[in-house]
Amino acid sequence: MSAVTGPQNAARVEDLPQAWLRLAAGPSSAYLRFGKRLLDLVVASLLLLALAPLMLPLAALVRLTSPGPALLRQLRTGLHGQPFEMLKFRTMYVGVNDAALREMNRRELLGDANAGTSDGVFKLENDRRITPVGGWLRRFSLDELPQLINVIRGEMSMVGPRPSFPWEVEMFTAEQRRRHECLPGVTGLWQVSGRNRIPMPAMLELDLAYAKSHCLRLDLWILLQTPRAVLFDRSVR
Repeated sequence: MSAVTGPQNAARVEDLPQAWLRLAAGPSSAYLRFGKRLLDLVVASLLLLALAPLMLPLAALVRLTSPGPALLRQLRTGLHGQPFEMLKFRTMYVGVNDAALREMNRRELLGDANAGTSDGVFKLENDRRITPVGGWLRRFSLDELPQLINVIRGEMSMVGPRPSFPWEVEMFTAEQRRRHECLPGVTGLWQVSGRNRIPMPAMLELDLAYAKSHCLRLDLWILLQTPRAVLFDRSVR
């Protein structure tokens, strides 16, 4: 099992890119009722059609390189705290234990500055649960592609807070749980602001800020920033 070591310089909310503040004019009721769902359906459908030829070989690669299914169904917390099954390509060996991840997240939420790795990245160091192919899929966020199906189903949005495990939500404060007032997203402020360089309390602050201020301009800006974050953010390696 992987060990968790501590960062020298944890990311802080005040240090994160704040360009989105200039775009956030507060939620528009018309956009939230109609426009966001329309944007989700159009973008997710186009991406699913375009990426289907890539997703089929990726599924085969996962199956051929480690025992187990290609597609993973994870129980996550969605809108208004309702559970749903989030789809991902499997990146870990079947039957692995998540005790180290739970402990790291618990320490982050308690404000432990030593909850991440030595280079300031908040993730498990040398995580042996991850398959070689899984590490490559995670590096380029290819494991997240099946979540486009969740978007079409209406369980997720293209942009929103990171979908949390139910056991994570049990550790949230009442204020932090307000992030579930909007659909969880395939991408969001956390993904384009540093991802694993950001400790969980700061990530939750970003989620709350998004829930209070999301609008069409902000969602489009996050969507446009996501490819750069996926390709060039070294914290996901």
